Amino acid sequence: MNVLITGANRGIGLGFVRHYLDEGHVVWACHRADNGGLADIDHPALHLLHWDISDDAGPLGEMPGSIDLLINCAGIYGPGKGGQQLDSVTPADMQTVFNVDCVGPLRVVQRLHGLMNTGGVIANLSSKMGSSTDNSSGGTYAYRAAKAGLVIVSRSMAVDLAPAGVHVLSLHPGWVRTDMTGGSGLIDVEESVTGMADVIARARDYEPGSFVAFDGKVVPY
Repeated sequence: MNVLITGANRGIGLGFVRHYLDEGHVVWACHRADNGGLADIDHPALHLLHWDISDDAGPLGEMPGSIDLLINCAGIYGPGKGGQQLDSVTPADMQTVFNVDCVGPLRVVQRLHGLMNTGGVIANLSSKMGSSTDNSSGGTYAYRAAKAGLVIVSRSMAVDLAPAGVHVLSLHPGWVRTDMTGGSGLIDVEESVTGMADVIARARDYEPGSFVAFDGKVVPY
């Protein structure tokens, strides 16, 4: 299986790289700037691509001829929580986070959907923080809005790509201990990735465009 992963140089993205290489698949790992943890992986099935998904320029490097699984993992949190409150978040903050977390995956799919094999899967990493139903604490305007937008974008992708035999899901990775969370969280990267990989393997058990957590539960939105 050919797997392409954005945001692959650290955290959850890097966890996906290790998982699918261990499973015997060929992986194209996309990174924005430095290789990060990818520099520590010496594997003949690993291909690196320089791709800043916040930019329209596209990837630099050898692309796969076809793709079975595309995982849009690249994302940012934006300003710390104090910078995303009602009286502190700025239009520029909103636009920056939205450009990466929502428009970025759209850019990737626009460029790559023609390479997706029939029966392929696109998994877009959102967050339960993008669920209106789950929002009982308010705040975090930029991140919540961008991740909510990605769920809706994913739903439209699911409808539009179904005739090509491509199945699209949004995923919630859980509260994971990564650099983005400052090392806090309820689960580690391996548990999150293993759970999401299982959901991806069973993607067609879920309706196209479903929003599914790492533990297999559908997230209301």
